[in-house]
Amino acid sequence: MQSFIQATGRLYHQALFASIQSFTRAWILIPVLLAFALGLILVTSLIAPLGMIGGFILGALNALVIGSTLSLTEQAVLGARRVSWPDVFPSMGQYFWEVISVGFMVWFPLLFLEMGLQTNPYQPLIATAVFFLIFVLLNPVPEVIYQSRNGSALEVVRESYEFVVENWIEWFLPVAIAFGPFGLTFFFQMSSQAGRRGGLDFWHLITLPFSVLSEWLSLLGVSSDMSFVIVLGLTPIVTVFMLFFRGHLFAALHRSSRRQRMFQSRIS
Repeated sequence: MQSFIQATGRLYHQALFASIQSFTRAWILIPVLLAFALGLILVTSLIAPLGMIGGFILGALNALVIGSTLSLTEQAVLGARRVSWPDVFPSMGQYFWEVISVGFMVWFPLLFLEMGLQTNPYQPLIATAVFFLIFVLLNPVPEVIYQSRNGSALEVVRESYEFVVENWIEWFLPVAIAFGPFGLTFFFQMSSQAGRRGGLDFWHLITLPFSVLSEWLSLLGVSSDMSFVIVLGLTPIVTVFMLFFRGHLFAALHRSSRRQRMFQSRIS
């Protein structure tokens, strides 16, 4: 047990330090994400009257900005080089089909599930359980896409599942610490939102840090007006740092087993 705690602490320390280094090289992702968010808001307002067609357009646009975000994160995490504005345009279109494929693979069965449960009195409970399961099993899908580069959506899902089974404690402990003080209701609400698109929803990427920061500041007794201003300023920073931390943590867990990390901790 002691060796596991030491190995996990060392793992988080290394991922945190590497994330800080990535942030100093790729802080430009902050204005990029803000530009993506403003662009999505503008497009949404323009195509809202188009109904289902507008929904497909928004889905494609979501895949475009998520793929670009993953590509830029990849350069910051794996490339270990400074990311600048000229890198943004070539990133557009990267991982587009991977995001579309996984998103469709998750969305299509959920659509039929929700249609079939419309008259079921336990529909909210079943839906929450399903979304929670997707949130857990597909949580590392973004990192699998840009670090493992598996060909098909099925292979991405399979590797994500295998990674969670092998590393669920180390991967979800930071999530438990961030969500822990707010109870199961908040946790299931966040996991349900993430589960709907297999963790590949740009708006959830932004709103998750916003919601968690808001809850923490409320817990600390910060007034609602002051909290809103602080959270608004911190959300893009925390979002980018979260992407880097997840990337470095995934890379460290992916290249070693728990037994290897514990053995390394004992001899170091």
